[in-house]
Amino acid sequence: MRDDRSPCPVDASMQLLQEKWTLHIVRALLAGGACGFNQLRRAVGCNPATLTQRLAGLEQQGIVSRTVQSVVPPRTSYALTPAGAALRQVIDAIAGWGRAHLGVGVAVAGPREKRTARPFTRGRP
Repeated sequence: MRDDRSPCPVDASMQLLQEKWTLHIVRALLAGGACGFNQLRRAVGCNPATLTQRLAGLEQQGIVSRTVQSVVPPRTSYALTPAGAALRQVIDAIAGWGRAHLGVGVAVAGPREKRTARPFTRGRP
């Protein structure tokens, strides 16, 4: 019998991943590796305030790590932690389901792989 005080793992995962732009951020970091804020903003396509908020939440959850370099001007880069990199399986599963049931050809390329799939778009093709 399930204890109602302990959250369901699916529910806990969905609470994290359902935030708008979260999977887009993870997908961009999976495809491009560590990158700076502006590079990530261009890859994801959301406004800076939202990106800042989502990155802070992902950092707090241990999905993304932030590194600040002591140069002038300071440079900040973001990368996936091992927990964040493990989301590749989730995104690959979603992409596989989309290819099989929606006819969408989206793939996640690794940082060293050549990207040959169509870029991700928010709307329908």
